[in-house]
Amino acid sequence: MTTDEEALRRLVVRTLMPGFPGTTVPAWIEHAYAAGLAAVCLYGANVVDDEQFSTLCHDLHAAAPDLVLAVDEEGGDVTRVHLATGSPHPGNAVLGRLDDLELTRASAQAIGRELMAHGITLDLAPVVDVNSADDNPVIGVRSFGRDPMLVARHSTAFVDGLQSVGVAACAKHFPGHGDTAIDSHLALPRIDVPREVLAERELAPFRAAVAAGAACIMTSHIVVAAIDPEQPATFSPLLLHGVLRDELGYDGVVVTDALDMAGASAETGIPEAAVRALVAGCDLLCVGSETSEEEFLEVVDAVVTAVGVGRLDRARLEQAVSRVDRLVATFPPGPVRAATSYAGEPAPTLPVSDTAIARAFEVGPAVADWCSAPERAVVVQLASATNLAVGDVRWGPAAVGRAIEVDEVGAGDKVAVVGRGLSARHPAWALTESLRSQGHFVIVVECGWPRPGGPAAPDVVTFGGSPAVGRALADLLGVVGRPGH
Repeated sequence: MTTDEEALRRLVVRTLMPGFPGTTVPAWIEHAYAAGLAAVCLYGANVVDDEQFSTLCHDLHAAAPDLVLAVDEEGGDVTRVHLATGSPHPGNAVLGRLDDLELTRASAQAIGRELMAHGITLDLAPVVDVNSADDNPVIGVRSFGRDPMLVARHSTAFVDGLQSVGVAACAKHFPGHGDTAIDSHLALPRIDVPREVLAERELAPFRAAVAAGAACIMTSHIVVAAIDPEQPATFSPLLLHGVLRDELGYDGVVVTDALDMAGASAETGIPEAAVRALVAGCDLLCVGSETSEEEFLEVVDAVVTAVGVGRLDRARLEQAVSRVDRLVATFPPGPVRAATSYAGEPAPTLPVSDTAIARAFEVGPAVADWCSAPERAVVVQLASATNLAVGDVRWGPAAVGRAIEVDEVGAGDKVAVVGRGLSARHPAWALTESLRSQGHFVIVVECGWPRPGGPAAPDVVTFGGSPAVGRALADLLGVVGRPGH
């Protein structure tokens, strides 16, 4: 291999941000770091518990001292650092409903300090999508709300809070994933609204994030018909150059959403998706959650070939690398620490109380009567389908020992039936009818974004399901914990 070929491969490697399978550092990550790798992304599959995660972060920094570690630590339902227990933070929808900018900024700072304790310097957050579709299957409570101006100001506060403690923010999912009814992990969503609506709704929070100095902006794998009816945003120069760079004036790092998602690569494969993303104007490519060395090298080879045949201009590659290098220099990790020192970090001091979180809830008229009824108050929490962004994380009152199984409900107990995504087919409704037929006083709780089409409105909507929210809900309902909680 000539010196020029080696230099080209180094440029390509520097634009890639793979994940990897397993809970320890694979040897190929060390080899890729020596070849120029700038960043890796950690996922739920890399996490077993706090001690193991601490050791993994330590080992990554020991092997690759200035490697950027990235995670999806949004607070609320989406967490990686707290995968084993659920996030102690309330999440965006709760913060948006409380509408206290200092609280949102403080929540982001608390998340940032946790990440810095592990040497994680890129948070793939905040979600700045405007959740304008109530049946959105992937955004929902990850959004600050449905009002573009509210989302914009809280996005600004979150970016400022996170970056004030040394962690790069990544506003997502450009140009806005909130008006979709399809999960881009599974298929290719499409937004069909006029250009003026996009400017006033979807783009308003991104404009605010740019003004706030967000280090990164993440693309979405969605088609925005009014601007580019043919290509998803990740592959669209019209959106990335015409709108994000030229119209919004953004000059930071454009990060792709994961290229292993169906919306990006179901038809072409990941190597081709990587080439298309770089050609379109992306700088740092989130390759996928369980990338193998073979898959990583296939992507490198595809991009090198694209440069060789003139499909991808080398100057475009160099531009991407210059932005990545600036990110690495601006948000460096702290010194390598002993693995045990990570695990010894104290629990985060939360800037919001359970009482304050409960003020964000939407509470119906039946709840006051239920709370004042003299019977024992219990919660029955039903398993509820979630999306790939959230994953299998503990949630709701059950995460804090404040729920029982349905066969533990005693005669005469008043019952709060808790679920997430309470569509018309959710089993919570059938259970509610069954318990009422047995004489129980029952209320229904939605621990997510309220969905249309159910047989009735939930009695309580919490706009989130993190343990912090679950504890606040249990306190509101007067539900006592199990022994040991």
